[in-house]
Amino acid sequence: MSNAVNHEPWPKTLLTGAQMLFVAFGALVLVPLLTGLDPSVALFTAGVGTLVFHGVTKQTVPVFLASSFAFIAPIQGSIASFGVSATMGGLMAAGLVYVAISQAVRLRGTAWLHRLLPPVVVGPVIMVIGLALAPVAVSMATGETSDNIGYGQAIFLSMVSLLVTLVLAVFGRGLLRLVPIIGGIATGYIMALAMGVVDFTPVHEAAWLALPAFTAPSFHWAAILFMIPVAIAPAVEHIGDMVAIGSVTRKNYLEKPGLHRTLLGDGLATTMAALFGGPPNTTYSEVTGAVTLTKAFNPKYMVVAAILAIVLAFVGKLGALLQTIPGPVMGGIMTLLFGSIAVVGMNTLVRAGQSLTAARNLVVVSLILVFGIGGMQFGGGQFTLQGVSLAALVGIVLNWLLPTEKEGE
Repeated sequence: MSNAVNHEPWPKTLLTGAQMLFVAFGALVLVPLLTGLDPSVALFTAGVGTLVFHGVTKQTVPVFLASSFAFIAPIQGSIASFGVSATMGGLMAAGLVYVAISQAVRLRGTAWLHRLLPPVVVGPVIMVIGLALAPVAVSMATGETSDNIGYGQAIFLSMVSLLVTLVLAVFGRGLLRLVPIIGGIATGYIMALAMGVVDFTPVHEAAWLALPAFTAPSFHWAAILFMIPVAIAPAVEHIGDMVAIGSVTRKNYLEKPGLHRTLLGDGLATTMAALFGGPPNTTYSEVTGAVTLTKAFNPKYMVVAAILAIVLAFVGKLGALLQTIPGPVMGGIMTLLFGSIAVVGMNTLVRAGQSLTAARNLVVVSLILVFGIGGMQFGGGQFTLQGVSLAALVGIVLNWLLPTEKEGE
């Protein structure tokens, strides 16, 4: 970590850290709300998980870890079949799968990974990470996820928030350039207050200080065997996220701190989250988008965001207040963030300098994009392979099977 960063004024560090938490907040609490887990526990485990990750990686990678979307369907299925406690036991085992993969990387190195995941696979997979989430951003921006906000109001709120964010990002100077997302959220929130569409009921009902509803894990073979296969997909996604954030900061995190350390940090963070009753942790694409936009490359900001998340977990009213931010406000900003992740993937492809119209590359990139973004799925029930994990797997298999084209072909 550079000395210049250590001498930054603390308000700037605090504000940038808060912004990173703001960006992650919507998705962070969405996973527990969809799966029936406690949002305050998710905040706590995201904070502690991020600190664990930065402890393992010695504060080298600017990422924030929080609730993983890949586990939504499996958690719902597992809770229905085995209950919350046994599900947490299964998730702890899934975290240990990450740890096992990290040790395989440590022993075998990353050369095999570069053969497995060249830019022609990684680039489009990063694009899928951003674009597969695009409908979520748009449905939030158009008010589909809000009960009390009509289409007209939603579009107005989302576009104002988006406009303020991009004006600050492009034209802002000094501190303003570092906080475009907070600026967008604040403006959208003030507009929503003026329009009377902010519901303060959760704030009135919440206590000032409250202990999150922690749940201890219990271990059942059925729940563990049910959850373990799910871990392989987010592990592949983790590699994509590491390459994505590396493309943004121009650093190779697969070499330093090493993929074995980042995977180990992610695995331990997930295991720790399950210990308290929180959803599995994963590196957050939203935060990568925010880092791309703000150029806030210092991992210290993520540590600040993590500490703020832990504090928020115990402040009932503050957590409830953040949940009153209207969906369209967050949706408008997410349209820009998810798009910027896709651009990072595009940049990975461009920098590789390979011809994308060469038959082999055309096949690999095309199928990754259409399978990942189009909603293709294989399997059924809880063992469904779709989205980023399917796209990554298809890319890896095609890259492995198709013969390499010779120069001049």
